[in-house]
Amino acid sequence: MTTSHFQYHVFFCLNQRENGEDCCMNRGAEAAFDYMKKKVKQQGLAGAGKVRINRAGCLDRCGEGPVMVIYPDAVWYTFVDESDIDDIIENHLQQGKVVERLLV
Repeated sequence: MTTSHFQYHVFFCLNQRENGEDCCMNRGAEAAFDYMKKKVKQQGLAGAGKVRINRAGCLDRCGEGPVMVIYPDAVWYTFVDESDIDDIIENHLQQGKVVERLLV
């Protein structure tokens, strides 16, 4: 039997490509990462047995970015603004429901 240290582990692609090539960092991924990390902490969702928000290097989905992936569900999301992040927190992280409109 294996157990996860976190209920949900969220990885944000924060890769910066050279020469201005398309990447998540050019599409607001850093601001979204900071926002989600702050909101998850404020709502008491962060920590062992709960939610962990992490930086990741390239997740190899540059053309669909910005992207994040939530494990153990292996659900890939894209997002545009803070309201998208709020929807992911409220629906996926709090209620376990996939936000269909943001799926990659």
